[in-house]
Amino acid sequence: MTLSAEQAHNVAHVLTEAMPYIRRFRGRTVVIKYGGNAMTDEALKNGFARDVVLMKLVGINPVVVHGGGPQIGRLLERIGKQSQFIDGMRVTDAETMDVVEMVLGGLVNKEIVNLINRHGGCAVGLTGKDGDLIHARKLHIERHTPETEAPEIIDLGHVGEVASIDTEVVNTLVAGNFIPVIAPIGVGDDGFSYNINADLVAGKVAEVLRAEKLMLLTNTPGLLDKSGKLLTGLSAQRVAELIEDGTIHGGMLPKIRCALDAVQGGVRTAHIVDGRVQHAVLVELFTDEGVGTLIQA
Repeated sequence: MTLSAEQAHNVAHVLTEAMPYIRRFRGRTVVIKYGGNAMTDEALKNGFARDVVLMKLVGINPVVVHGGGPQIGRLLERIGKQSQFIDGMRVTDAETMDVVEMVLGGLVNKEIVNLINRHGGCAVGLTGKDGDLIHARKLHIERHTPETEAPEIIDLGHVGEVASIDTEVVNTLVAGNFIPVIAPIGVGDDGFSYNINADLVAGKVAEVLRAEKLMLLTNTPGLLDKSGKLLTGLSAQRVAELIEDGTIHGGMLPKIRCALDAVQGGVRTAHIVDGRVQHAVLVELFTDEGVGTLIQA
């Protein structure tokens, strides 16, 4: 099929707009937290895989960290186990943790690896157990009530936070031209496995790798102000002001804090990206406008 003059112009414009970004990011690392609709919609899944493969082909080093909460919930429901959440986190007893490892480290991780490989990439799946990648510590929630002087300590079971990251295995894979795909499961000093929020793992991995960018794919256009307008190009100070005045609240708050921690920890920029947009990763990387909220120190 022959392109019309207008179509040819549009293609040329896209390619020339991308060129300086490809030159700028070549050899740099980009950590992508993959989740939400981009992980369940077939067209978006294939688009994401092609984006990651193209990044690698032009010399950028993508590192993927994925979630899988809905998939965990569905399997627990199938085996007749009720999911319980406290402050948005799944209470994870030993049996539930077995399911989490099966889903995140097995089903979901290998599906993403297979998808990237089918589109011409060379991906390798990991959990935090592989190569001593993620050291975890048990996460406790404190609740303060007027009735008690001391805070109530809530035990979530096998829910953890990142204690430290050892990136040797990731660096080895990147140097070998592989694309690491990481499931957010860590191991504590007690030898137990812990389920960790994927945003937090992506942020910490980005910090330790000194990544050029951290991208958090979401099911929203990005951070919106009180009138619904997209906010971008935010400094750390401006983010603090938006948290203080209540603009940033609810489920967006932990994502923004994760992005803020990353840039303050050495990541050049962090992006809250609308994963519902086809090829959102490439649009954010290689165009002037992007499709989300950019945060920088």
